Amino acid sequence: MNAADTIFARATGAGRAAVAVLRASGPGAGPVLAALAGPLPAPRLASLRRLRDANGATLDHALVLWFPGPASYTGEDSAELHLHGGPAVIAAVAEALVAAGARPAEPGEFTRRAFLNGRMDLTEAEGIADLIEAETEAQRRQALRQAGGALSQLVAGWSGRLARLLARQEAFIEFEDEDLPAGLDDAVATQAAALRAEMAAHLAEAPRGERLREGLLVAIIGAPNAGKSSLLNALVGREAAIVSARAGTTRDVVEARLTLAGVPVTLADTAGLRDAVDEIEAEGVRRARRRAEQADLVLAVFAADQPADAATLAAMPPGAVMVVNKADLGLADRPGALAISALTGQGLEALRARLEAAAASLAGLGEQATLTRPRHVAAVQDALGWLDALAAAPVPELRAEALRAALRALGRLTGQVGVEAILDLVFSEFCIGK
Repeated sequence: MNAADTIFARATGAGRAAVAVLRASGPGAGPVLAALAGPLPAPRLASLRRLRDANGATLDHALVLWFPGPASYTGEDSAELHLHGGPAVIAAVAEALVAAGARPAEPGEFTRRAFLNGRMDLTEAEGIADLIEAETEAQRRQALRQAGGALSQLVAGWSGRLARLLARQEAFIEFEDEDLPAGLDDAVATQAAALRAEMAAHLAEAPRGERLREGLLVAIIGAPNAGKSSLLNALVGREAAIVSARAGTTRDVVEARLTLAGVPVTLADTAGLRDAVDEIEAEGVRRARRRAEQADLVLAVFAADQPADAATLAAMPPGAVMVVNKADLGLADRPGALAISALTGQGLEALRARLEAAAASLAGLGEQATLTRPRHVAAVQDALGWLDALAAAPVPELRAEALRAALRALGRLTGQVGVEAILDLVFSEFCIGK
């Protein structure tokens, strides 16, 4: 990537449409736009123009907009071409843009330039990527908060407090022999401990933010013919899994997506837990147990007309939801279990309500800023480690260095320091045109 290049990309979806938008950004955006559309229009006002190629041939009649930097998404001179959305029109205009000196953008290059030009920090850029990928209302709200700077403001508050503590610690070192306020050194340690506790509390909530961003995994386990596949189909409202009276029909994990309380959920139907009759079923059972171990929530399904099997009871993790299926055949006494019938629909609303409550709890559907990615967690963990080192440091100089290192760790989170190694990773997740 070369920031001196002028780039362009389609900003609307692929396929035919009434309108397609091509965006251009870079130092040559103005000359490139003028080459196709004539004199530049007034900033941020749409102007109907005839677009021409280098030979003067008409390419399209389009609305063009001009965004001189730094008041643009990228902070650079930028332009938009609102074209008729046919593939031939888009291809012809793209060819003319290349001839005028622009090049196609790489994934995430527009937002990367916005970051490099100070229009947003890394957490806000990641929020935009999450907003593009959001499938549910809850994901949209979380991504919008992050794109709007909620996490940035939280981290800026932490960094500001660390900076003030560092300034006090440096003053204690520099003017130790002067008439400084009593207890200044001890006050720094006390306030650092309070800040550490606050940061640790947010870190403890990070798994919820990550679950909402990535979606939850719910595994259905149980003995053969307990009705696991029928339950999967009933919850997702379609025939996602094959249902048969023959035991052992499900050999591999069958997955289906649904939304619970605004949280995206992957529901996984697994092979029946029993002593396998062949190597294929044995592999299915192994995968079922593994999926139960990996799941955020487990549905343990028992048949009402059969005693509770030991294999399913042994595979149930703490917090699993126990379900007794086939309640229409007669209910076995299972304290704490939800009685349902995937066949008749009995008890399914109660089960769905239970699952929605669990999803909301696991994903933490609050309005506060949340750490949503592993790199956020790593940066805060690093900062906490340095604050622990501060508490154990025997001399003021080492305490000051610990505060300085904690500041650097938080700087990596927002992109203020030491981020070059992670830029490619962050912006590779974006689509072309963003």
